[in-house]
Amino acid sequence: MKEDFLKYQAQTSLHPLGIEISHAKGSYIYDVHGNAHLDFVAGVSACSLGHCHPKVVNAIQQQTSKYMHVMVYGEYAQSPATEYVKLLQQNLPKKLEVTYLVNSGTEAIEGAIKLARRFTGRSQIISAQKAYHGNTMGSLSLMDYEERKAPFRPLLPDVYHIRFNASEDIDLITEKTACVVLETIQGGAGFILPDDGYLEKISKRCKEVGTLLVLDEIQPGFGRTGKLFAFEHFNCIPDILVIGKGMASGMPVGAFTSSREIMNTLSENPKMGHITTFGGNPVIAAACQATLEVLLDSSVIEETLNKEKLLRKLLVHSKIKEIRGRGLMLALIMETPEFANQLILEAKKDNLILFWLLYETRAVRISPPLTISMEELEEGCKIILDILDRL
Repeated sequence: MKEDFLKYQAQTSLHPLGIEISHAKGSYIYDVHGNAHLDFVAGVSACSLGHCHPKVVNAIQQQTSKYMHVMVYGEYAQSPATEYVKLLQQNLPKKLEVTYLVNSGTEAIEGAIKLARRFTGRSQIISAQKAYHGNTMGSLSLMDYEERKAPFRPLLPDVYHIRFNASEDIDLITEKTACVVLETIQGGAGFILPDDGYLEKISKRCKEVGTLLVLDEIQPGFGRTGKLFAFEHFNCIPDILVIGKGMASGMPVGAFTSSREIMNTLSENPKMGHITTFGGNPVIAAACQATLEVLLDSSVIEETLNKEKLLRKLLVHSKIKEIRGRGLMLALIMETPEFANQLILEAKKDNLILFWLLYETRAVRISPPLTISMEELEEGCKIILDILDRL
């Protein structure tokens, strides 16, 4: 399988990890050789309820026996999507009324950009330095990492960058700005939390100048930080909320949510201002519904902060300089990039799955399934500490 994988499937790096997957269950991924790999990455935060959660699997199976696709989003009323967005709204602030379902986080960012420009009639977009919002052309335009952007220029014009947590940059948001797009917690930069009051200041400035605030919760959303959404930690409600990754426990999905007044601008001048063939797909929506129900009806979210405490208690080592993040969205900041790289590659040999972050080369991602047990966390931490002792 690995030979055919390398020969026929397009690669995104020169040296993919290349584990040959047999199946996955709970907190483990099993390879074709019978090895069980403890998953501390969860598909880059996507498998929020672990692998093959029975309620999610059952919801998918039940829906596939009824229908899998009937019409593009927005034309037919389909109960899986309708019931899901209703439940979602019931657990969001009142002004986040209407949800547009799409297929991925980056597509949701594209839709949010279009919506903000359409509603405000402005073109300028402000994002943060070291932001990561996806890799399609609009999302890529929000990035300030020139090494990644340069090969694909020209990109969207009129995009400017401020420093995350730099209050002195807030005045760069003006009457010309359509939207400010920020990750609630910066991901690729190293799981950087906003300073106390920072997002409140951004929101206040946006209101003063008629700019929409777009918060990207693609990674920290759906319980990963100990709240259903990370913005709940920071007393800041966005005008447009962008979500994805963990909302369907490993199925491909994204969405953006806003007020009805704002969202309605996509339905006229022109009609169908944003369309998608598979957005709101009933099978995916059934997985979303099952995921959200488990998160709301269990103690999974509440336990996330206790699991963070355990990780911070156990992962003490001279080569770990800092642990950043919140809940089960954590980054070990190592002494050097070389130590980070060695730890990830050695962990693979010891059947523990770790991964890198985009910008912070000293970082090692820890974003396991929210359902991971305390015993499994202890097992993974022991592997990490044993490796660091050997390095």
